[in-house]
Amino acid sequence: MIKIIFMGTPAFSVPVLEGLVEKGYEVLAVVTQPDRAVGRKKEIKMTPVKEAALRHKLPVYQPEKISGSEEMAELMTLGADMIVTAAFGQFLPERLLNSVKHAVNVHASLLPKYRGGAPVHYAIIKGDQEAGVTIMEMVKKMDAGDMISQRAIPITDADNVGTMFEKLSLVGRELLLDTLPDYLAGNLKPQPQDETKVTFSPNITPEEERIDWQLSARDIFNQVRGMYPWPVAHTIWQGTRFKLHEVALADSSHVNGIPGQVIEKTKKSLIIATKKGAISLTIVQPAGKPKMPIQDFLNGLGKNINIGDQFE
Repeated sequence: MIKIIFMGTPAFSVPVLEGLVEKGYEVLAVVTQPDRAVGRKKEIKMTPVKEAALRHKLPVYQPEKISGSEEMAELMTLGADMIVTAAFGQFLPERLLNSVKHAVNVHASLLPKYRGGAPVHYAIIKGDQEAGVTIMEMVKKMDAGDMISQRAIPITDADNVGTMFEKLSLVGRELLLDTLPDYLAGNLKPQPQDETKVTFSPNITPEEERIDWQLSARDIFNQVRGMYPWPVAHTIWQGTRFKLHEVALADSSHVNGIPGQVIEKTKKSLIIATKKGAISLTIVQPAGKPKMPIQDFLNGLGKNINIGDQFE
C-alpha cells in the first residue's frame, strides 16, 4: 500500500485523514500546526488533526515553519510515496514536494475560483449557489496545480461557514478516496487550471468584518453567514463593537428607512434597514457579553433601543 505523509490542521482535515487510515493507506506521519493558546484563558489546545492523529497512534510533527526545519529533514527520510494536504496552513518547499512521487491537495473550492485561505467564506459572502472541493497536484505557487478531480454541492440559505465546512470535509474525504486509485494507476490525467478564470480568497481582514449598511439586505445576510462561526461580522452600537452571529431577511414590506436604522422593534425582534430591504437580528453579542438570542438582548441591555436609533 502506498505510504503517505498527511498535512492538515483544522476540523475540515480530520475526515480526510481518517478516511485514508480507514481505507488502509499507510500514514507514516501527520504534520500539523503547533499547539496554540486560545480563548480568554489562553489555554493551550491541540489542533483537531493532532487529536485525530493521536487517536490513531500516528507520529505527529508540528514545525512552526516547515521550510528548512529539522522536522522537514526527518520527514524526507521516511520513504513516503506521497504527500496529501488538506488545509495545512503553510506553503510546502519545492525540495519537500520533489522528495515524493506524488503530492496532492484537498482544496475547498471549485478551482480556479477562490484560490487562497478563505474559499468557503468567499463563496457564501459572494452569494454563490454552490461550493465544492478540488483535488489538485501541488506546486509551489498557491493552489495553482493541475486539477485531478472536482465535486460540487449546493449552498442553501440555512448554511454558514461552519455547516459548509462540515459538509465539504466529507465531500473532500470521499472525493479523495474515489480519486486516488485511478490517479495513482495513471488513469486520471490532471488538467491545468484556466488562468483567465482565477479568483482569490485571501483571509478575511478585520476591516471586512464590519457591516456596511449601505449594502442590500441579501448582501448583509450573506456576509453574516459567510463569517460565522469565525471571524464573526460586527456593527457598532453605542460606540462599541456589536457582533452579529445570525440574522434573517425581513419580509419585503420593510423597505423604508435610513441604512442602519432601527425600523421595527417588538419584544422578540429588531429589524434594521439596509440600502435595499431590511434584516432581522437573530443572535447577537454586545461588547463584553456572551452571544444571546435577540429577545434576551431586548429584555436586558437593549431595553432602551428605539425605532429610529442607528447602528453604524
